[in-house]
Amino acid sequence: ARGTYIFPPRPSLRLAADLIANCTEQLPKFNPISISGYHMREAGATAIQEIAFTFANAVAYVREVLARNIPVDRFAPRISWIFNTHSDFFEEVAKYRALRRLWARLMRERFGATDPRSWMLRTHTQTGGSTLTAQQPENNIVRAALQALAAVLGGVQSLALSCYDEALALPTEAAQRLAVRTQQILAHESGVTETVEPLAGSYVVEGLTDELERRAEALLAEIEALGGAVVAIERGLMQKAIQEEAYRFQQDVEAGRRGRSTADPSRRPAARAGRECRHPRPGRSSRDGPGRRQSLASDPDCRQGLRHRGRDLRRPARGLRHLPASRRPLGGARPQLKTDN
Repeated sequence: ARGTYIFPPRPSLRLAADLIANCTEQLPKFNPISISGYHMREAGATAIQEIAFTFANAVAYVREVLARNIPVDRFAPRISWIFNTHSDFFEEVAKYRALRRLWARLMRERFGATDPRSWMLRTHTQTGGSTLTAQQPENNIVRAALQALAAVLGGVQSLALSCYDEALALPTEAAQRLAVRTQQILAHESGVTETVEPLAGSYVVEGLTDELERRAEALLAEIEALGGAVVAIERGLMQKAIQEEAYRFQQDVEAGRRGRSTADPSRRPAARAGRECRHPRPGRSSRDGPGRRQSLASDPDCRQGLRHRGRDLRRPARGLRHLPASRRPLGGARPQLKTDN
């Protein structure tokens, strides 16, 4: 039954748990592990999958260390993270806000952590290597700068930029220097580091934060019901979900749909059936009134079963791949620009 799965010790977690336990005893100020969502996002995961899959792995690590009778507040403050920042600007800002809120709640409510340092999510990020293009590589400078700004506004503690020529080869010294200078301009000339939560209160950011957190938590609960991250990985469910998102993304690129708004009526299933759905995009205000946000399931006039982007949001998810993405899949295979020159 859901919620009653007994989590046995897993040999595959032994190395990580032994490392955390040993560092807790011998090197209490050392970060023994940096839990990664970076590689999954680069492989094609959506922002929601990046959050849920990374936290599912983290929950498995924490449980394994707790099985060694080490109190959570002794090792949790030294857990660090690495995530990936892509090009959907407001979604990336909201992602880091959702990550912090969800992790703090997990530590307090699920594991009983009482030290505020255990609730903190201290993370490094790198801009999206899979978003770089070999065609017109100078455009990658702009991509990396925008992604870096989103990460800073989202509240990361550490940052690295992918170099503009990495889509071609190992980065040159000049490209590396430009990546560092971009960070320094953001840190010392833009003023964006002077304000905590500079976009807090924005209806777009607040709505996206709520949506990402809700859907990531639902996906995390689904993984837990299956038996946890180890079971999901052993069954290949996480891998399959990421592969399907990467494939869908590349299909959009090759069909010329990449970059088009999800509000385009031609892409809404309800509109294709001859009846336009009145739901707003997740996190956006409704057309029915300024500043009003509607639930995706609150409009009685939508008679198409709330099939946004081809998914029925009223039906329970049958597997990891059926959970809806926040707005559109990001990440995955490198986009190929079609140019005339």
